[in-house]
Amino acid sequence: MPKQNLPVEIAVQDAAGVRIALEAGAARVELCQALALGGLTPSAGLVEAAVEAAAAASVTGFVHVLVRPRGGGFVYDADEVAGVERDIRAAVRAGADGVVVGAMREDGTLDADAIARWIEAAGAADVTVHRVVDAAADPVAAVASLPALGVRRVLTSGGAPDCRAGLPGLAAMHAAVGDTVEVMAGGGVRVADIPELASAGVDAVHLSARRSVTRGAGGPGGGIDAFDATDAATVVDAIAAAAQG
Repeated sequence: MPKQNLPVEIAVQDAAGVRIALEAGAARVELCQALALGGLTPSAGLVEAAVEAAAAASVTGFVHVLVRPRGGGFVYDADEVAGVERDIRAAVRAGADGVVVGAMREDGTLDADAIARWIEAAGAADVTVHRVVDAAADPVAAVASLPALGVRRVLTSGGAPDCRAGLPGLAAMHAAVGDTVEVMAGGGVRVADIPELASAGVDAVHLSARRSVTRGAGGPGGGIDAFDATDAATVVDAIAAAAQG
């Protein structure tokens, strides 16, 4: 059966995106930067601003911080694993309600040791494992390994390039973990996809609701001119679609 009032998580890259998600009634945000790279760790200042905005709105469990040190895959060396641990501790000290992490071994299996270390660093904060599972050699098996680690939820497209193609995988993942891990569908989600995702039995949906904005020129050394911003209308529409189940 479709889930009623399916929680919606919005990936945001700035304080304005946090406010949009709060005002629209999103369940939470995944706070990050560089969504064009799949998302990287946001600045300490942005984490603090998001926590303050959620507190001012009296919304709890809202700020979940992506902790990913770089693009280019999920196999990390010892320095990177330690750096992620430090960033997790810093995010939790700043008041984040949860962190979003993931790591892989060269053989295509999840790096359970790194993830367990990060879960310990997170303490009482929620831990979501991100779409590293979709890059695994066996995505369903990767998700099935998460309950033993104590992961709260997993963000996944069902092992496919996007959630539409991944509907069978999402259903298989949900069946594999039952109620032990929340399965959150994310990856190319459009508003029109949300009713079908709800019917697949997922526990939440995740989207970035991005639009491209230009504000001045990048110029030499400034990179590209355009940047991503959260589109308020898309966020509102997504939450309305999720509420219909």
